Amino acid sequence: MKKIVISGTYCTGKTTLSLALSLATGVPVTHALTMREILPNLFPGKTLRACSYAELLCLGMRRFAERIHAEAKFTDGFISDGCTLQEWLYGSTRLYTGAYPDEYPWQMKLKQLLHYRQYRNFVVQLHQFEGMAKAYATSHYDTFFHLPVEFDFVADGHRPTSERFRQLSEIRLLTAYKEMGLHPEIISGNPLARLEKILNHLNVSPIIDLEEAIDRAAKIRKAQFDAIKLEQS
Repeated sequence: MKKIVISGTYCTGKTTLSLALSLATGVPVTHALTMREILPNLFPGKTLRACSYAELLCLGMRRFAERIHAEAKFTDGFISDGCTLQEWLYGSTRLYTGAYPDEYPWQMKLKQLLHYRQYRNFVVQLHQFEGMAKAYATSHYDTFFHLPVEFDFVADGHRPTSERFRQLSEIRLLTAYKEMGLHPEIISGNPLARLEKILNHLNVSPIIDLEEAIDRAAKIRKAQFDAIKLEQS
């Protein structure tokens, strides 16, 4: 079995679809830890909002490392919820949108001026991170299925982002694929249609009913991923 990526930006259904595809095929699925899962161990007592540019980059790099570590366990193939481009993409998109959805442009500029040296280093290091993330993605994955922005954005409190962030990161992710010479399959439609299209593309017969796979995947996502506690401010 190939190393399969379920690609997309925030709130596009990656986690549910990757879980459903795993249930339908028996192929193991991997997920990167969220920033809020990493934060307590890396910077105890801090909130994401209070993190400096250097600390945010450190969180992204740690998430990158955790993703690679999780994928390395499955030498015979896996389904990845996202890929290594996600860590670079989310960090670099914040250069345009600010760190948080409620951050006004003047606040972003003021923060950059007050912490100019940190910000300058952040930009340089992100560029280096970009090269590493793209090199890994090009050499370590076989098939990319990209989920476009089709569902409404849900501000669930877990993702420090916004609809503007989602739309911009979608454009930048597709641009990155083009620059890398990769051609992801665009998979649109409701969850069932998406799952059917991927299985047809892979020429794989499901081992369980597809609607059951999607239902079970949604329950797993809710229990394991949506239940992550927010840090205390």
